[in-house]
Amino acid sequence: MTQQAAPPKPPGSLALGFLAVFQDQTGWLGGYLVTNGWGRPLEFRLTTAVQPNRVQTALYGPTLTEYLHADVIGKTLVEKTGTKPDLIVTDSPAALALRARIEIPVIALSTPGTPPAPETVARSHTRTPGGILLSARFASDGDLVAQLLERVDPAVDLAEPFARIREAVSEARKMGVTNRAA
Repeated sequence: MTQQAAPPKPPGSLALGFLAVFQDQTGWLGGYLVTNGWGRPLEFRLTTAVQPNRVQTALYGPTLTEYLHADVIGKTLVEKTGTKPDLIVTDSPAALALRARIEIPVIALSTPGTPPAPETVARSHTRTPGGILLSARFASDGDLVAQLLERVDPAVDLAEPFARIREAVSEARKMGVTNRAA
């Protein structure tokens, strides 16, 4: 008797987390959108501006950006969200450090023409022209990430949700709707 492989799960059963971290005049902001495999929103969270003071800047030194992106903004948003994603996609390579704090694979979108940081592993992928980055500490996530991305609807552009996140953060800030990240 031959055993048949289980059919692949449909894109709708996949949850993708999109973590955007960016800086404006008020400090660092984070937006987190969880979608299904078709790119439809399931849940959204955002932070208020996080502005490190001079003492924090001095004490954290070169690790400040990673700390803000991964610990203060990324980990907090992921933990406060009710929908657990299968994969987190970020537009901030500094947020790749989030992978060491959670049990979910994290990838960053690579910018074409920008060399990857030494602590990252670059992989090409058809979903994004610049390819993807993984934390070098978690390079073994590569095969799982490839399998998960195969389940995403082919019409989904991995870079597109970041424009939605930025627009939603802007609109929410105009309305005065924010949640404290830390």
